[in-house]
Amino acid sequence: MAKDSIFIIVVIIAAAAATGIMGEAEYMAYKDPKQPMNRRIEDLISRMTLQEKIGQMVQVERAVAVASDDVVKNYFIGSLLSSGGSAPAKDATAEQWIDMVNGFQKSALSTRLGIPIIYGIDAIHGNNNVYKATIFPHNIGLGVTRDPKLVKKIGAATALEVRATGIQYAFAPCIAVCRDPRWGRCFESYSEDPKIVEALTELIPGLQGDIPANSSKGVPFIGGRRKVLACAKHYVGDGGTTRGINENNTLLSYHNLLSIHMPAYYYSIIKGVSTVMISYSSWNGVKMHANKGLITDFLKNRLKFRGIVISDYAGIDKISSNSTYSIIAGVNAGIDMIIPGSFKNFIDSLTVLVENKFVSMSRIDDAVKRILRVKFMMGLFEHPFADYSMKKYLGRKKHRELAREAVRKSLVLLKNGESADQPLLPLPKKAKRILVAGTHADDIGNQCGGWTIEWRGLSGNITIGTTILSAIKNTVDPETEVVYSENPDVEYVKSQEFSYAVVAVGEHPYSETFGDSLNLTIPDPGPSIITNVCSSIKCVVILITGRPVVIEPYLGNIDALVAAWLPGTEGQGIGDVLFGDYGFTGKLARTWFKTVDQLPMNVGDRHYDPLYPFGYGLTTKPIHTN
Repeated sequence: MAKDSIFIIVVIIAAAAATGIMGEAEYMAYKDPKQPMNRRIEDLISRMTLQEKIGQMVQVERAVAVASDDVVKNYFIGSLLSSGGSAPAKDATAEQWIDMVNGFQKSALSTRLGIPIIYGIDAIHGNNNVYKATIFPHNIGLGVTRDPKLVKKIGAATALEVRATGIQYAFAPCIAVCRDPRWGRCFESYSEDPKIVEALTELIPGLQGDIPANSSKGVPFIGGRRKVLACAKHYVGDGGTTRGINENNTLLSYHNLLSIHMPAYYYSIIKGVSTVMISYSSWNGVKMHANKGLITDFLKNRLKFRGIVISDYAGIDKISSNSTYSIIAGVNAGIDMIIPGSFKNFIDSLTVLVENKFVSMSRIDDAVKRILRVKFMMGLFEHPFADYSMKKYLGRKKHRELAREAVRKSLVLLKNGESADQPLLPLPKKAKRILVAGTHADDIGNQCGGWTIEWRGLSGNITIGTTILSAIKNTVDPETEVVYSENPDVEYVKSQEFSYAVVAVGEHPYSETFGDSLNLTIPDPGPSIITNVCSSIKCVVILITGRPVVIEPYLGNIDALVAAWLPGTEGQGIGDVLFGDYGFTGKLARTWFKTVDQLPMNVGDRHYDPLYPFGYGLTTKPIHTN
């Protein structure tokens, strides 16, 4: 054969190999973990169609995905979530959760480019959607502790329990600064004081891990497969709405917005928070979901945030009644990942809007690059599937002990006897008979509050934990008789020769708008239980509430008063402090008003006349050796 012919054959073979004709897969830089992240992002985005890009921008509720025919694969969906109460089955096991998440992941990997999904959940006080998870005190209680190290440990424990169910993304922390307790989400706020909220952004490195020392400001971070993405929410001013009405308007100067509601976002960003969720509320009449000045100009450009800006659930839909206008306004404002009311309508509408240049391709690319940056950063392309060995971390004993410690430190002693010389607390463990009463004494659901198993929470023993009644029985002397009566009458209390009584009453579980209250009274029969018991016998009242409530009318009958907030599953922490194994140390992180007519009233206000001021809290010393 002539040399020229041999040369031609060699060239053909080489060309065939280069183009994949010989069966070798094409080299794709985005699949190569050795490549720099920016090259992987640019390579992948250059291969994506508009449909694939818009699919990455959508987060779909799992129930919608389950009900439809392989939504993830057919629409190139980039993310899914479980909203409050949305689970693969009632009382689902960790393994069932992992099976579900991995099933969705398989669909994502079967698409043309095989871009893995992120799965998110509202793990705001532990992995609270999940049966048997450790439920920590809500943020209002953690604010009392003023303990960033404790909160960071809670973040780390929550990350493990979220990963135990195969999920990689927690919609936490809420860093709202609640300025009016009439707001139904006030229990999600650490404090009315921005400084406390700033300090407790330590939940973020707990969830995500500590950012490397040389990390650039604003770059999202996650420290491995035992950590989860965090979400600073709800940007910005959600805790300052008029009369505390949820999703309402925050009327505030630019200076006060920046000084009260913005600082915690700055701290979150420098700690590497991966996502920021936009608030349903408005600022000076402009819906936050449509506020380009605060989302793009301030958050992205001024604060240099390079992670994902995510909408709240159907948040874009609430911009206006005109769906098309709402999508234009929300996406052009700078929202990258959208949880739409109807994902199909959103995808179809945004596609048309891009094709007709109402939304630029550069805006779409900015959103998709941010999403891909987070996915590459968290190692999702290399390790897309959940690890079944992590399921051992759900509700583990170590986490329950941490939650118990958090309960102890979050209790605030508001009253202790008629004078310092005659305190009622600590209670004696050895007594003949003691009465335990109240709607919240033997009810895990009431202890945990909203965002527990279901979106709005539920009364009843809905998950595994220790009630206040059980804690008392566990703590008192074995010879002490503990009698429980939820709602006793006066004659019963007087006739039973009780040494003293513990009364646990408070608010029933709620969340969001369902918790908005203009009167902040203790629901019936709470007040009558306090009156019947405490007018007849020495008593300590434990308030289980998501905020300060009207209590002044009953104070005269109450010998000792404890604000326990929403302590979660580990009620033993209350027993630890009531009986003197540990001392009371908590200080109010919220002002306790006398009447609702005073609201809003916050520390530093010109006219400040509280029942119990910010920072108030009596202390006791432990009387037993631990």
